[in-house]
Amino acid sequence: MVTHLIGVHLLFFSGLTLLNRLHNVDWPYLRSSAIYILPAAFVGVFGLLNLPILWLNSFIYSVTLFYGFTWLLNRGIQSRHVWADRGLLMLGGYVAGISLTGAPLMVAVYMRNVSKQKLRDTLFILWFTLVSIKMTTFIALSVDLHLLTALALLPIAAIGHIVGLKAHNAIMRNDLLFKRWIGGGLVTCESVGIMAVISPICSGLLMKNIDFELAVPKISLNDLRTGGLS
Repeated sequence: MVTHLIGVHLLFFSGLTLLNRLHNVDWPYLRSSAIYILPAAFVGVFGLLNLPILWLNSFIYSVTLFYGFTWLLNRGIQSRHVWADRGLLMLGGYVAGISLTGAPLMVAVYMRNVSKQKLRDTLFILWFTLVSIKMTTFIALSVDLHLLTALALLPIAAIGHIVGLKAHNAIMRNDLLFKRWIGGGLVTCESVGIMAVISPICSGLLMKNIDFELAVPKISLNDLRTGGLS
């Protein structure tokens, strides 16, 4: 449900932002990079619909934990070769198809190939396209998008959108400190999430081990001497 709500809000606000900004999009690079991003995104959406929830949660927590460590330790994702660009674009498209968290992988490539003046608007078009693919797939499969809930939360999301736009410039002036705080928060939250995923698995394995030990017949010293079991 959360993915559906985020998708609806992303489409709404990115559409509003781009209404008068289409002239500032790097269309040639967007088209050339889409060759690698979009097929991988379709594969990611297919995985979202077919993979077990446990796998999906583990994947999402692990990817976000990785981002958290890179920001906390100030280790950015960089690309310096064409083959690395293509790999990051495909991986970013796949991750975006599953959980909409593939942005840092693709931004690392876009920052090197798109001018700073056009970067933000070009990325908005990319996000709009990826979310549209995901939401269209949900509609085709008759998945409930919870549109009424999304509309009810729209005013709250609008407040967050406006505050985010106003905070953008302040964040850019102190980008390193902001990333480290966010990175620390992500590492904390995602570590708790991974533990919540792993704990039931460990408990299940422990119970199976106990059941196995209880089922195994006990062999006494006398049994060893006589060759029998008690």
